[in-house]
Amino acid sequence: MKAEERLKELMAKLIQTEAECRGRGYSLIAGADEAGRGPLAGPVVAACVILPTDSLIYGVNDSKKLSEKKREELYGKITDSAVAYGTGIVAQDVIDRLNILNATRMAFQMAFDSMRIMPDYLYSDMIDRLDIACPWTAVAGGDAKIYSVAAASIIAKVTRDRLMQGYDEIYPEYGFARHKGYGTKNHIEAILKHGPSPIHRRTFLRNISGIQK
Repeated sequence: MKAEERLKELMAKLIQTEAECRGRGYSLIAGADEAGRGPLAGPVVAACVILPTDSLIYGVNDSKKLSEKKREELYGKITDSAVAYGTGIVAQDVIDRLNILNATRMAFQMAFDSMRIMPDYLYSDMIDRLDIACPWTAVAGGDAKIYSVAAASIIAKVTRDRLMQGYDEIYPEYGFARHKGYGTKNHIEAILKHGPSPIHRRTFLRNISGIQK
């Protein structure tokens, strides 16, 4: 199968759930997702987006399946064409205080609440206990199954990566621009050498031997 045919097949699968939702009478359908639950440093970021129905952005997919260059390209297309989008950013000190699940819920809530146009239906990646003023469904692996959730995953990932690149300029000894705060061997070695930075999640470092918390 040619690349163009594979892309068309992927898009057909991604838009199916939202097409069925529109068939039930909903029109402004949003997707929400997050980036950064697992890293040792930096914030968790969520995004919510409503995309137009009259034109598809080909190439949208789960952000984890895309290169950094492709995510950046698609980020511009998504934010330029979106009916509305919002982001929520929750810093590492709040993650340490609330735990990562509650901090992720907060980021989702912030992203939804920051939308300038509210959706009348929301699909999200798997999360619960949100105060959402419309019907919504949490879908496990939604970023690989639903078009707008995949688009939200790209917004969240690019937003967070840009923040970590900024932190790399402030704390260059940790290599944040390369690993984005995830627990790579080089990152852990840098923490062992320099100690935690102000943006490290102290609760995430508890089980790493030799790190002074």
